[in-house]
Amino acid sequence: MSLLVAPSILAADFSKLQKEVEMLNNSAADYIHVDIMDGVFVPNISFGIPVTEAIQRHAKKPLDVHLMIVNPDHYLEAFRNAGADTISVHYEACTHLHRTIQAIHKLGAHAGVAINPHTPIAMLEDIIVDVDLVCVMSVNPGFGGQKFIENTYSKVTRLKELILKKGSSAKIEVDGGVNLDNAQKLGASGADILVAGSFVFSSPDPSLTIATLKKS
Repeated sequence: MSLLVAPSILAADFSKLQKEVEMLNNSAADYIHVDIMDGVFVPNISFGIPVTEAIQRHAKKPLDVHLMIVNPDHYLEAFRNAGADTISVHYEACTHLHRTIQAIHKLGAHAGVAINPHTPIAMLEDIIVDVDLVCVMSVNPGFGGQKFIENTYSKVTRLKELILKKGSSAKIEVDGGVNLDNAQKLGASGADILVAGSFVFSSPDPSLTIATLKKS
């Protein structure tokens, strides 16, 4: 089975955002990944609810919204109303993660949990059956274009083992530094979804790049 691909709109040209979204609509992309950064949880600020709404107005692919923010519970409903189909919150930002996951599901969205490179897979043992997605950060979150962390392969393998052991249906998403050099190995390790930003949008033919990633 081919990998699913979620291009990160953060790497798009924001001066022609509608055109970039339409390109993704016409590509083989499975989702549009939307990175929300608050300058507190991560050392960068991206965009928020109004831009997410603007993306959604033109998008024909599901929005995969990744909240890299403190107090995500305060904004779940707003991002759902803005068009999020999947909402992922960070393990490290949620004091009551199970409650947050329940709140996302209550809103009718798929619920994901993202983990930073230093967070062990074992921390997900008591939540893995409740989530639809685990986003494994393969770079330190906050900036695009970073170098892929090699430990990610073994981390994905351990996560896949946990998912199978617990009978979870969670998909594994890998986010950060994804390209054709590591896509095949990530798939072999157990990844289901690849998030690619700079690699897609800085390529001469983003649609072809997406299609090639899917066949990795």
